Amino acid sequence: MAWETIRYAAVEGVATVTLDRPDVFNAMNEPMRRELTECFTRLAVDDDVRVIVITGAGERAFSAGADIREFVKPPVPVKFREERKRVDFRAVMDRCPQPIIAAIRGYALGGGLELALACDIRIAAEDAQLGLTEISLAIIPGGGGTQRLPRLVGRGKALEMILTGARIGGPEALRIGLVERVVPPGEVLPAAQELARALAARAPVALRYAKEAVVKGLELPLAEGLRLENDLATLLRTTEDRLEGAKAFLEKRAPRFTGT
Repeated sequence: MAWETIRYAAVEGVATVTLDRPDVFNAMNEPMRRELTECFTRLAVDDDVRVIVITGAGERAFSAGADIREFVKPPVPVKFREERKRVDFRAVMDRCPQPIIAAIRGYALGGGLELALACDIRIAAEDAQLGLTEISLAIIPGGGGTQRLPRLVGRGKALEMILTGARIGGPEALRIGLVERVVPPGEVLPAAQELARALAARAPVALRYAKEAVVKGLELPLAEGLRLENDLATLLRTTEDRLEGAKAFLEKRAPRFTGT
């Protein structure tokens, strides 16, 4: 597909989605939201893609959030809400069975941080600047930030960040659990892609079931989450890949997983 605001590439089971508006810090406008929605809708049913990496073009930003030029015209509330529902790419990301890794360099602000929060694993540069800065524009995070951030860093820290609109650096984001890894600026995308390749080498069905067990399990009471885990683990016992994994271990060789 030829995209206007994003770039897409897929190599050996790893898809890389790049926000491609570097001249405006990869700010999200309506075309980008529409293209991200379409892109992740396709990825959600693409069995050839095992892992997804999302990053921003250039060295200055993952994404600085919404394109403020679209804020000048007062919206009609009902129309605005329905339009946003149609391009809610983060909700589509939630339906992707593949692990999604965010490679964050520079600014990840507002909707940009909300995009990263919708990913499963976040790798940030030492020079990254992360924040939910909407309060400075007299609005609140509207792309999942008020719900996903507290689940990662706790209620108090999330409220502090949201109510002040503060920005934090990569090391502080690592300390509070907002990101999983911090690396030098030039190593962010290579680190994310290296991790993605390592994950893509795992058995595809097991990879997806592991994500499902964790993500869906967190929404359930413990007893129901354990039941989900048991059901998925039982299903995996019936796969050809499970047999291949055991044989490869005993034969001291690399497994050849087929996704069956």
